[in-house]
Amino acid sequence: MIPWPAWVLAAYFLGAMPTSYLAGRVARGIDLRDHGSKNLGATNVYRLLGWRWAVPVALVDVLKGLVPVALFARWTYGPPWLAVSLGGAAVLGHVFSPYVRFRGGKGVATAAGMFLALAPLAVLIALPVWAVCVWLTGYVSVGSITTAALFPLWVRLTRPDAPYSLYASVALAALIVVSHRANIRRLLAGTENRFGRRPRETA
Repeated sequence: MIPWPAWVLAAYFLGAMPTSYLAGRVARGIDLRDHGSKNLGATNVYRLLGWRWAVPVALVDVLKGLVPVALFARWTYGPPWLAVSLGGAAVLGHVFSPYVRFRGGKGVATAAGMFLALAPLAVLIALPVWAVCVWLTGYVSVGSITTAALFPLWVRLTRPDAPYSLYASVALAALIVVSHRANIRRLLAGTENRFGRRPRETA
């Protein structure tokens, strides 16, 4: 039997697969870290490459969080906290990808995939919250930050019997908010890009 630390490592490297980076290289021969918001996420892919590339990139990023929890955890027959650890490793891999010098995405889609397996009702609550925030403000970053901050509450309400999922949701919410620190600076400065508009070449 494969030891569980090997599965955690496998989850990390699966999550680290730089989907957005590969899409930029294949579609236009560019490094997305040098264009638009300079972020390796589906939103930047949409702005630079369009829906044709953004949708599959987002879906793959979700699967990177879903597969370790839904499949790897079953194969290991480990303790309850292991599924959470596998999902968390995938999110960390996405945010700190060794394939692209540890400059990955923000982790939102991969965390959503992780919690689709751990707390699906919480994700179903979070999706309209995110959509309403983006619709009202025009900023994907506001939707992501707000949804991440509220997400532990949805996990607590829908999975009161899953303390490890709650702890993970708090930790990942903090990680996602911190990973949006450049967006927060741009929001405060009034230079953040609104969804659907051509991005400024900002750092």
